[in-house]
Amino acid sequence: MKHLIPFLMLAAFTLTASCQEQAANDDDKETPVETPITENPKDSTVVLPPVETEPPNADYKPAFEGQTRINGVKTETPYEVKLIARGLSNPWAVASLPDGRLVITEKAGKLRIASTSGVVSDAITGFPDVDDRGQGGLLDVVAAPDFNSSRMLYFTLAEFAKNKSEGSLTAVGRGKLSMDESRIENFEIIFRAIPYYDNSMHFGSRIVFDKKGNIFVSTGERSVMETRLKAQFLDNGYGKIVYITKDGKPVEGNPFIGNSTALPEIYSYGHRNVQGLDIHPTTGELWASEMGPRGGDEINLIKPGKNYGWPTIGYGIEYNGNKVGNGITQKEGMEQPVYYWDPVLSPSGMTFYNSYVMPEWKDNLFIGGLSSKHIARIVIKDNKVIGEERLLEKEKQRFRDIEMGTDGALYAVTDEGRLYRIYKK
Repeated sequence: MKHLIPFLMLAAFTLTASCQEQAANDDDKETPVETPITENPKDSTVVLPPVETEPPNADYKPAFEGQTRINGVKTETPYEVKLIARGLSNPWAVASLPDGRLVITEKAGKLRIASTSGVVSDAITGFPDVDDRGQGGLLDVVAAPDFNSSRMLYFTLAEFAKNKSEGSLTAVGRGKLSMDESRIENFEIIFRAIPYYDNSMHFGSRIVFDKKGNIFVSTGERSVMETRLKAQFLDNGYGKIVYITKDGKPVEGNPFIGNSTALPEIYSYGHRNVQGLDIHPTTGELWASEMGPRGGDEINLIKPGKNYGWPTIGYGIEYNGNKVGNGITQKEGMEQPVYYWDPVLSPSGMTFYNSYVMPEWKDNLFIGGLSSKHIARIVIKDNKVIGEERLLEKEKQRFRDIEMGTDGALYAVTDEGRLYRIYKK
């Protein structure tokens, strides 16, 4: 029998709606603006000045109007925010179970189940050793579409090589949640983003099921100069989005099947470190949020076989202030981001809102911000960003992941170990 413990559960406090990886960006401060509020004549939505007021790191110009620093928007529907639990240990992902509860990974290799009121389980065991140095660990989790019958959960993790001196890689694993919810049974690795490399950065690791029951997984390019160029080559798993079956095999029709120089699992390439993936609930298209270096965080609409440019093009600079490569932002054959940030958002997990509990948010994209310490609400129309809002800025937390629950609320975990619930008032 599973033992539920109050996990330093708080008397939930209520806030009103008014209310990058790199430490160098953690001291960004909001600057008040005095530009008057206007009305959008097309739909009477309140239009505000852009939420970003700090100067950019780079002097690059956007490729098209609205690609960055779009007008701000404000949620008009009253909503509340409750801190429902704290004391989680380096949570990385939060995902919904069909019964409404939440599964939460902790980087050191533990899994928890939380109720929507903030009661958190004992640690669930059964995982292999993970490389939890730096940005590694037990990372994403998602319930299989047939979880009610199969009880299968899918995970991403930084997996050590048999000889640990060879390093680690991004792997996808799966296992069955035991009936007493105390352990993961028969855990197995179904995919590895080869090769192994000995550092602790840029594992990507977001995972999402599509309506066909297949899986999209993001991988990082492992950060350093030696490995980042691999994002442009198809013979390795670095800096890619892969598309695999529930058993880890390439999906039939993948764009590089038949190419003898390419891994057949690859769906798109030229990525730096995608930590947000979700499928648009109306169009069925795959979207991603991607960390740039110093500036140049991106939102991308992912298409099969396309090259998203890293490290050849981008809107950021190196952390030391130098240009990335030749310092160009556009090149034929490489995709432009739908939207980018400079300074950075440090985008982590993301979710499309797909509930009529908050009709105003329908099909909006919500992205956790790490160094920016807020949740970004992104309004999209016709595959263009038309509005941006910052939520929970006053909490001053590094938002690691966000999920829409079965109850229409948003749930977010932070690096500081907090679990928030955001819902209609």
